[in-house]
Amino acid sequence: MFRLDEKTAFITGASSGIGQATAIMFAQAGARVVTGWHPKDPHDINPVLDAIEKLGGEARPVEVDVTDPESVEAALGFVAQSYGGVDIVVANAGIARRIAFEEMVERDWQDVINVDLGGVFRCFRSALPLMPDGGRLLATSSISGAVTAWSEHAHYTAAKAGVIGLVRTVAIDVAHRGITVNAVAPGVIVTPQSLDEINSLGAGGLKQAESQIPLRRNGRPEDVAATFVFLASDEASYITGQTIVVDGGVTVAAY
Repeated sequence: MFRLDEKTAFITGASSGIGQATAIMFAQAGARVVTGWHPKDPHDINPVLDAIEKLGGEARPVEVDVTDPESVEAALGFVAQSYGGVDIVVANAGIARRIAFEEMVERDWQDVINVDLGGVFRCFRSALPLMPDGGRLLATSSISGAVTAWSEHAHYTAAKAGVIGLVRTVAIDVAHRGITVNAVAPGVIVTPQSLDEINSLGAGGLKQAESQIPLRRNGRPEDVAATFVFLASDEASYITGQTIVVDGGVTVAAY
């Protein structure tokens, strides 16, 4: 169950965190993986490629700037040229920037919206002409914005809430082709982004959050990746327009 054999997947933000784990897990499930990465990302894509190679999987890297429509089209064109099309897209690239709302200027707002929401739009839009019927469009949202607030991150929460609205409507628009469109909303996941002391929780914040999670642990990137594997599989063919929360129960707990 939950195999992706003979499927081609394009994953953005694949050099670290959730994207990295998803690329590796997709390869384990049998998919051919194209790992989208941004050249300005401080994380090296090569360890991901090496990990997939050691598993006996197939992966190719492609540079992509999800804020640039031409870059996204070129990356997906590379996928189509290499494999004849794209069966699965995971629009995962995202950034977080801490800034109080009253101090936020237009550039601050646009920088995050362009990556976290605009990147999903551009990946979905560019993939559809290259995607066969029955394909999968997937995106990373967050419980921040989808369910909860996050102080000093208004642009981030707005973008992540926007992903949910985008997923719902695109799901209806492409349903006639059997293409499903879904999102995953992670809770507190230990990644390089969440470990950022300046723009996110940092190590101290992660330790504090752990005690508030009913399952008594922070999430791992693999927890989210496994959900993406399921949503990409044939077994999830009747699920569309949904956002699955992966948060250890924190958003349903009453304190």
